[in-house]
Amino acid sequence: MTLTEVRRELTLANHILAREGFLVGLGHISARHPDDPGRFILSRALAPNLVSVSDLHEFDLDGNLVGGSDIQGYGERVIHAAVYAARPDVNCVCHGHPIDLIPFCNVGQPPKPVTHVGGMLGSVIPVWDNRDDFGDTQIIVVKMEEAQSMARALGPNRIMLLRRHGAVVVGNNVRETVFRSIVLRDNARIHMDILRLGEPSILHPKEMEISNTLHESQKILERVWDGLVGELGPGIADKLR
Repeated sequence: MTLTEVRRELTLANHILAREGFLVGLGHISARHPDDPGRFILSRALAPNLVSVSDLHEFDLDGNLVGGSDIQGYGERVIHAAVYAARPDVNCVCHGHPIDLIPFCNVGQPPKPVTHVGGMLGSVIPVWDNRDDFGDTQIIVVKMEEAQSMARALGPNRIMLLRRHGAVVVGNNVRETVFRSIVLRDNARIHMDILRLGEPSILHPKEMEISNTLHESQKILERVWDGLVGELGPGIADKLR
């Protein structure tokens, strides 16, 4: 994708995930620069539902702003920087605090794949606890050493829970990461409902593999993305300028 296309999709992603309750006032989503893997694109510190293309700026893998502007960035931009530095395969990073997931974050027990699209979560969801390495902190991840510890805990996986905090979701591109974030939120909600009724029936590894082949295909990602964009309404056009 071109830089213009990535910036457009990243703007839409902010609004979609705000509407879906994954990024509500707080949280953020970024994309690796398509022409320079040593940079990523992220909004200035702003509520996700207010982000426009002009609010997007470039940062290096130390979390430093590049390009000469002097905007205020998110304190947690180091999360994105550390993940991109540790994972050359990742092209999009999202960090949010969806309310349906917070109970799982608090107890440190990730939701299990219980839906037909649950394979998108991956076979392992690690849990990172800032207290293990850093004791009592302000919980949000604003120091590079904390972010690097978190990135090591993420390892090769797609999703990680931050104890008492939220989640980090990564993907090959913006559309995949947005869909995976929504699936995570929905799967957590459904898992909790199932526990009120009985024992969850968890997807088998082979079922997850087969499901992924379908739901991470370009055709399905495009269909889901078009539907999510359509729900934003006509007013979003002004944000894309």
